[in-house]
Amino acid sequence: MKEHKSAEEERPAASAREIKALAHPLRLRILRLCGLHELTNKQLADRLGQDPGTMLYHVRQLLATGFLEPAAVRTGESGALEKPYRSTGRSWHLDTALGEAGPDGPLAPVDAFREELTEAGPDALASLSRFVLHLSEGDAEDLLTRIHAVLSEYTASDRQRSEQPAYGGIFVLHRSSD
Repeated sequence: MKEHKSAEEERPAASAREIKALAHPLRLRILRLCGLHELTNKQLADRLGQDPGTMLYHVRQLLATGFLEPAAVRTGESGALEKPYRSTGRSWHLDTALGEAGPDGPLAPVDAFREELTEAGPDALASLSRFVLHLSEGDAEDLLTRIHAVLSEYTASDRQRSEQPAYGGIFVLHRSSD
């Protein structure tokens, strides 16, 4: 059986700047949208119901940390030149590092995902699993490593399936407060 590397061995520690960039639900939604399509600041602002100035601030945070990159300049419908952005596809498995972004940091991905689900509507939900497991620290690490391996396999080859419908998801493992 193939030995899996631990989550810490496979993913380098995130910098404080990266953690801060991903600790906002709007930035996570920008990344998701720009992972599907190359979008301009105005297109992002319109899609997410935000002021273009606010959107530009968040786009710049993602550009500065390498999560977004400029795409080729193109001519828009009105004939004006547009500067779209696209996700770089960088992994953002931050695990416990989001706790360093303040009290709302760890919940930013959950908040962004909830907004996306609400926007997509109840018929968009393909699967939902709710579970409680009793795990040792080693078992929890093994579970995370194995799930991240499967997710990494699919995300690494995603461009090969770009003509297929897009699915979003989130995996969260937390300790129970009980």
